[in-house]
Amino acid sequence: MRAIISGASGYLTKEMASEEIVTAIRTIHGGRNYITNSLADKIADELQNPGAKVPHDLLSDREFEVFCMLASGKPVVEIATALSLSESTISTYRTRILQKMNLKSNSDLMHYGIVNGLVD
Repeated sequence: MRAIISGASGYLTKEMASEEIVTAIRTIHGGRNYITNSLADKIADELQNPGAKVPHDLLSDREFEVFCMLASGKPVVEIATALSLSESTISTYRTRILQKMNLKSNSDLMHYGIVNGLVD
């Protein structure tokens, strides 16, 4: 949903079959948008229940990026280096993420990420 809202013409996961990837490329190359059935279901759910957001939808794009890295088990130092930010900035993001999602620790972040299919 984040990618589509941000203007992406389509979205595929790495688990998609090669035939679907080819179809998506042809569709987008033809000037149309391409979404999978599962994303179409999520969009329909969002339109029917606009107030029913999951906790990670409350995060900004940068917070979500940091969340995914934290939930993947990456240390603050590695995240700071990868994003060209200071360690204290990453720690501030972590604090905001925990508050917005009503979580208490990095292990809670990891558990949430795994359960919701946001990290491998």
